[in-house]
Formats: sequence, C-alpha cells, structure tokens
Amino acid sequence: MKVEFAPLSVPLQRRLQTASVVQWVFSFLALAQCCTAAFIALFFTRFWLVSALYAAWWLIDREKPSKGGRRIHVLRNCVVWRYMRDYFPIRLIKTAELDPRQNYLVGFHPHGVLAAGAFLNFCTEASGFSTIFPGITPHLMMLSLWFRIPFFRDYVMSGGLIPSDKESASYVLQKPGGGNLLAIIVGGAQEALDARPGSFTLLLKNRKGFVRLAIQNGTPLVPAFSFGENDVFDQVRNPKGSWLRRIQHWLQQIMGISLPLFHARGVFQYSFGLIPYRRPICTVVGKPIPVQKKHRPSEEEVDEIHQKYLNELSDLFEKHKAKYNVPEDSHLEFI
Repeated sequence: MKVEFAPLSVPLQRRLQTASVVQWVFSFLALAQCCTAAFIALFFTRFWLVSALYAAWWLIDREKPSKGGRRIHVLRNCVVWRYMRDYFPIRLIKTAELDPRQNYLVGFHPHGVLAAGAFLNFCTEASGFSTIFPGITPHLMMLSLWFRIPFFRDYVMSGGLIPSDKESASYVLQKPGGGNLLAIIVGGAQEALDARPGSFTLLLKNRKGFVRLAIQNGTPLVPAFSFGENDVFDQVRNPKGSWLRRIQHWLQQIMGISLPLFHARGVFQYSFGLIPYRRPICTVVGKPIPVQKKHRPSEEEVDEIHQKYLNELSDLFEKHKAKYNVPEDSHLEFI
C-alpha cells in the first residue's frame, strides 16, 4: 500500500524556509563558539573522555582538511538546504559542459556578505549540482581558521569545504582521473566590505594567485558570477578612507575575517534585522578557459591568462545581466 503525505501549507513552507536561513546566518559563528565551549567544558565533567578521545582523533586526523576533506552525502542532501534554496530562491545555471575527465578551478564572484550562492551551490545538493554537472565533485575553499575548531571542522568538511591554502588547492587539482572542481571566492573577505545592493565592484585587478595556481597545475579556469549575491543585505556606509573602513581593515588583518556591518529584515517583521531579504540569487557558471601547464610561469604569462579571465568574466556578466534585471548601463568594475 502506497502512503501519500499531504503537501505542506504555504505558511508552513515559508516558516521552514525562514528557519533554514536563520540557521545558516547564525550557524558558523554560533556553532563554532558552541563547539569550542563544549570541547573545553566536557573536560570538567564526567564526560571528559569524549573530549580526550576527540583530541586524540583530531591529532591523528589533522591532515584530512588539506587532503580533500571528508564529505558526508547525507548532510549535503539534507532537506534544510532545499528550504534555504527556496527562500531566496537560489539557482545554479550551466552555460558550458565540463568534462569529468578533467579537474577545474572556478573563480566565484562576488563574495557578497555571507557567500550564500557559493555555499548552497557547491556545498549542498539543493540546487542539483550533481545533476547539472554529472561526474564532477565540487570543493569550496574557506578560511583555514575554521578548521582549527574542534567538532566544527568535521561539520564544514562534510559539505566539501577545504582550507584556503595552496597545499589544499593543489591536492584537489592534482587528483588523478579528473572530475574535481575547486571553487575559490577570489575577492575573499575584503570584498565583502563592498557588498551592497547594486554594487558590481570586484576585488580582482591584482588577485592573480588563483591564475598562477591554475597554470602550475594545468587546470582550466572557469569564471562564475552570482547575480543577486550582493542584493540580500544592506550594509552600513563605509567608503574607503572612512574611520569605519579603517577599523574593519585593521580587524581583518588581525583576525583574517572581515566584519561588514550588515542588516536586512527580521524574523517576524521586514523593517530591520539580520535575516537576508528574499531576493533571487542566480549563479551562472561560464565556459572553461584552457590553461597550458607550466611549473614556473613568468609574470607575463600569468598576466596574459589573468587578462583573458577578466575578459571572459566581463563577457559572462554582459551576456546574462539583462535576464537578472541588471541595468543596461551597469558594468563590472575591477579594483
């Protein structure tokens, strides 16, 4: 006998979608703090052996994040991510086929405030990555700081996140047999300080390390632009040279993470809060740029591929911007 369940009511669906986004907004900082507190606190209880055994496991497993991580498909396919997808909504668009016999390096732009499109498209299956790009295993780079937190490191690895260092990147790009995609949010935390609705400024003009990495590994470069990524939060005005921008830059140098003062809507009201606006995010993945492998590329060779990448990214933006309500007179600005 087949059992059929009644569909969820629209109000309940919306509450679940909002709850999933609340979880995402607060999960990283809150969960990281909770994991650290729990690890320390357990040492002072009768469950101290849990932390002791985990500490031993942590020591044995310390190299795992830089060796491709440990993805858990059950968590990548968790229903909560589908509610998060439908909240905005978020979509992943393919414009060219990716050969599963090759590895790829994807440059993701822009960072936005919390990189919602990058996380949901590459660290979960909510947008159907495996269906859209069959035979490709995605990885997303994240600040190494987060992989030093007990318990939390295992959580972020489960989605395919790896530390943002050369060793971790090279391990993925050099995997034999191909079929691996490494996504790098090139603008990084600093670019988040310019993330606000209507902004198309990318911190990319002098960011060439990812190009050099692609050349050294002979990995095709793939540009990806996430339309709407900057539209889901407002940010307190912080022009360059202002006291707020100087403080944010100083804190970034100390902690490695930027602290944009963002705001949007609340859980039960729409005037002010930390929950993102319900505005669509569409990540468009461009066509691969062939790269000739060279162990020690010259500055001129890096500059040539970098300029080709900028041109392809600009073409991708111009070709698709009309579909996502970007004004005709808006263009990418590289700084």
